[in-house]
Amino acid sequence: MGAATSSDENLPGGPPLRRETSRLLSFSDGVFAIIITLLVLDLQPPRVGRGQLLHALVEQWPAYLAYVTSYAYVAVGWLNHRAAFNRVENSGKALQWYNLAVLFSTALLPFATSVVSQAMRDGDQADQRTGVVVYGLVGVLVSVSWLGLYHYLARHHDLLDQAVPRRFFPAERARAAVGLLGYVLAILVGFLASPLFALVIFLLLPAFYSLTSSGLYELRRLRHPRG
Repeated sequence: MGAATSSDENLPGGPPLRRETSRLLSFSDGVFAIIITLLVLDLQPPRVGRGQLLHALVEQWPAYLAYVTSYAYVAVGWLNHRAAFNRVENSGKALQWYNLAVLFSTALLPFATSVVSQAMRDGDQADQRTGVVVYGLVGVLVSVSWLGLYHYLARHHDLLDQAVPRRFFPAERARAAVGLLGYVLAILVGFLASPLFALVIFLLLPAFYSLTSSGLYELRRLRHPRG
């Protein structure tokens, strides 16, 4: 395909994006933006009588926690997506399908967020366990999709810029595997022990991804290009 259509598509530290890859990245950015927007729709102002607003707002803490957790997860996913495709020089149908799988699984997060927040707020113990299992299964699906994308890129170094180290995508694949195990653990803990403990694991996983994110590394390099 032809060269990138604008200089904005050539991020520092990465190869120039070809037109096909650039279109894939633009489409993915739009999907991530929609997902982020849908997450906030679950935050509804409570309908209460006079003098009960503060109490009702406090009672909605599961919705706030679920929103923060999912927002952080999607945000880090977007950063890592940009970091990954900034290193891709050539694209193809297989890579496009792997990317669509990532978007498909990530787009389920608003639904899972709504389920777990409502279960923790209004449901009994059985509903809460079901809610964390639903959220955990979506997390597993997202992790599997990232694992597949990174595995494909790790095995097809010919699609990448020549400056990309061969160990980069195998390391990203390992991070995705850690997330997969983390969500499986959260499902088991939430179903067999305590849904609250599962929520803690859900919150820790985006923190793990953010601390090890190549996307955040890209932002630091943009801010300190000579560092």
